[in-house]
Amino acid sequence: MRQTYRILAGTIAVLVVVQAAMIAYAIGGVFTWIDAGNTLDKSVIEGWDENPPTFEGSLGSFLHFFIIGTVVIPLTGLILLIISFFAKVPRGPMLAGIVFIAIVVQYLLGTFAAATGTPLLSLLHGLNAFIIFSAAVMASRAAKSVTESPPTPSEQAA
Repeated sequence: MRQTYRILAGTIAVLVVVQAAMIAYAIGGVFTWIDAGNTLDKSVIEGWDENPPTFEGSLGSFLHFFIIGTVVIPLTGLILLIISFFAKVPRGPMLAGIVFIAIVVQYLLGTFAAATGTPLLSLLHGLNAFIIFSAAVMASRAAKSVTESPPTPSEQAA
């Protein structure tokens, strides 16, 4: 269980990095699309359901918003929280709880930022990603330190 806990926590940290890369890819694609003479306005955004974007990087936007951020990270965080009660990692449930709460806050910040068009919430959304990443790394390291057994007396003498 400790190994599962460690892998899940590490996976969340990696997914946060991948998600950040995907949004950077998407924004770069939008800028290139605009440089090519296209216009990004409200009608384009509202029409994305019927006429999805074709700019390079649009897949990054989809992965960032819908797959990784809405499904994969929250589900992995919930599984980490459940596993934490059985993994016998020191401070494991507390660290998993911090990770999960930060993920919930992240989802809410992203949702409200999009719904209200409030740039400050987007800023907090980006900053909260660092909290998720850091807490996930701390959780992974807590499990790793437990799995490493201290050297036996015969190993110390050698």
